[in-house]
Amino acid sequence: MAEAHMSSETLAAPAAHAEGQQHPIRLYLIVWFWLFVLSACSYLVDLLQFQGYLRWGLILMLMLGKAGLIIAVFMHMAWERLALMYAILVPPVLVLIFVVMMAFEADYTFFTRAEFFGAGPSAPAHAVE
Repeated sequence: MAEAHMSSETLAAPAAHAEGQQHPIRLYLIVWFWLFVLSACSYLVDLLQFQGYLRWGLILMLMLGKAGLIIAVFMHMAWERLALMYAILVPPVLVLIFVVMMAFEADYTFFTRAEFFGAGPSAPAHAVE
């Protein structure tokens, strides 16, 4: 009985909503290409045997680039409202800020203990010959 009172627009809405938004295949091919290039660069970092901070900086930069592409296109974040982007992206940034703060605090604690208790354990007097 309630169905008899529905308008034609209400009945047509589920069909239009079921279609959804379609993105061109070209966009996905371009993203796959750039993911392949970034992955190849990650392997080159290992192949060329970069060491130290350069190695880890390049690996992290390439990893964040790949993650950004995946989030933006495959998770449709590029087409979301700004409020939803902030709700998803701000918490991980805050976690990183807190991790950096904890690292500084850990260094401070370590150096304070080293200063208070001495540079390191001293050898017992009878062990020195």
